[in-house]
Amino acid sequence: MKQIPEKLNSFTAYLNGVDYLGVADVDLPDLEMMSETVSGAGIAGEVDSPTIGHFASMSTTINWRVLERSNFRLARQEAQQIDFRGSIQTFDNVAGTYQQIPVKVTIRGLPKNTPLGSLAAGSTMDNSNELEVIYIKILYDGQNVVEIDKFNFICVIDGVDYLAKVRANLGM
Repeated sequence: MKQIPEKLNSFTAYLNGVDYLGVADVDLPDLEMMSETVSGAGIAGEVDSPTIGHFASMSTTINWRVLERSNFRLARQEAQQIDFRGSIQTFDNVAGTYQQIPVKVTIRGLPKNTPLGSLAAGSTMDNSNELEVIYIKILYDGQNVVEIDKFNFICVIDGVDYLAKVRANLGM
């Protein structure tokens, strides 16, 4: 059996796991590791060495069609937790059938920017909420494939907790 991933069939967004947020598109954060250039004796040049488990600033943008109450709820000056629950459509080329794989992205973030968009009759307003991501967890088909918690020294990538030893060394 060969599964061919095709597309995100659909997704929903929930504040605190229960309150439906509305119709939106989402730009998820980049997982860019922090790094430092290492050079010196024994190295033929420079190496941009990643700091294991540490990531640069991450932000998520939720793009709305028109102003909704959700814009203002997400602009509250407090941490916001949002669950994006989706279904990835794949095609089984042996059986000739479609399958659906669940994906869930949970973010916890702080409001960073709330562009209110524009006003033009008969048009979308193109407003958004941008959150500074302090926590992200991705479940793919029920498996924890990413969990980054900046304040609790957690960095799980594909089942490996890269900061477990660091937490132990720090007495956490």
